[in-house]
Amino acid sequence: MPAVKLSFAELISEGVGGFFANVRLFFHLVTIPWILSIAIRAVGELLTDDSPLSVLAEKAADVFPTVMFMVAWQRVILLGPHRLERLPGLGWSPRETAYLLHLIKVAGMTFLLVAAFIYTVWPLDPQALRAGAGADPEMARRYSLAGPLAGGFIVSMLLALRVSWGLAATAVDVPFAPRQSWAYSRGNAWTIVGALFLTYFAGAFATGMTALFVHGAMRGLFGAREAAAVVSWTAAILVSYAATGVTVSVQAVIFRRLLAWREGSSLPAVAGSQ
Repeated sequence: MPAVKLSFAELISEGVGGFFANVRLFFHLVTIPWILSIAIRAVGELLTDDSPLSVLAEKAADVFPTVMFMVAWQRVILLGPHRLERLPGLGWSPRETAYLLHLIKVAGMTFLLVAAFIYTVWPLDPQALRAGAGADPEMARRYSLAGPLAGGFIVSMLLALRVSWGLAATAVDVPFAPRQSWAYSRGNAWTIVGALFLTYFAGAFATGMTALFVHGAMRGLFGAREAAAVVSWTAAILVSYAATGVTVSVQAVIFRRLLAWREGSSLPAVAGSQ
């Protein structure tokens, strides 16, 4: 396989451009997953006991509609809209099962580290963080674990970003594993991590700002309280799906460019292999 040098600017440009070129189709494909995510959030709001376990359970459940959207969107980017078999959310296929398993391999450890970190610091007591404050020994022991867990999360996240582009292969039924993503991305690791880091966290920022803006507007204009919360996270969920669309578009571009992939072609040999 000849060495391929990816361009950060081109990845971002093509990924973002691919999303906005299909933005009308996005609203068509996102409808059912968006409704499912709203339903999951609504059930979480009704049943929540403000524990970290309930929050993590809600996030885990939301993976399923998100996977259905991600698979469909990456197929649009790589194969075109005519290759969609059905609207995402109308069923669950073996392809989506394979994609979910691949996603667990990529990000499962990161999720577990986040869960462990939240459990360790929950509930956060600001008084215990003041200099000279007498902290409960058990609480102090738990807080002492937060630093290593946070460090492990950062390392795990960077590793996950580097190999996450291989999810696009599973979306188009190409057998792929994180170790292959690692091998094929040699020489382009930081370009891939940088592009996906930028799109992911820009999307997270946009989602948070949307929630704050809509909530503030609803309260300021209509004096709404509970309704403001519902409308704000409903809008934020839609923006988060758009952010996911941009991120997985970049993943698809990386897959196509790095492997010079075309449907029906076999994977090239790893650079440097015999």
